[in-house]
Amino acid sequence: MKRRNFVAAASVLAGGVAVPMLAADRDKDGDRDHDHEHDHEGPTGPLASATVSFGEWHTEPELDRFLVATPVTANVHVMSPFEATIKKGGSVNFIISGFHVLTVYAPATRLEDINGTLTKPIPGAPEGFPPVVDDPLHRVYRGVNPFDLPQGTFGPQLDRVEAVNFSDPGRYLVVCTFVPHFNDRMHGYVRVVR
Repeated sequence: MKRRNFVAAASVLAGGVAVPMLAADRDKDGDRDHDHEHDHEGPTGPLASATVSFGEWHTEPELDRFLVATPVTANVHVMSPFEATIKKGGSVNFIISGFHVLTVYAPATRLEDINGTLTKPIPGAPEGFPPVVDDPLHRVYRGVNPFDLPQGTFGPQLDRVEAVNFSDPGRYLVVCTFVPHFNDRMHGYVRVVR
């Protein structure tokens, strides 16, 4: 049975609801229609992407995270490099180590422009836990709530990667909006060039 006929027969069996939608995604020859609105061609070359460390673990004094909960004091609250450069349409792979809330603000936003008094509790956090800065003005991306991450033996598995796409040129502010880190000025920039 030709695939086209199989899809038509399946739509009858499925009550004509879900499968016809799949059939509509095919052109008149039965081939997949790849002319969607998504552009799957990203930039290429050395500025197509960058890797940025967002938080780091101390090695002095020695740190063994294997069988114990990692102490909060073992994290270095920095973004490295402080400024990454990519092409328009490129991405940054933020390697996040520790309890951080990655937040990106639109070009020309300075750390001083963010209203640090606008805060909200972190969903899932224990009572009395510090909140996050919740200033939405010019915010273009806010990352994962660390309390929503999978649980390990000793709490949320905080180390992760968040890949963020930057479609427009400019210099974006990247900041940790977890209040203690925001107050310590944990931030950096992503410069997006044409």
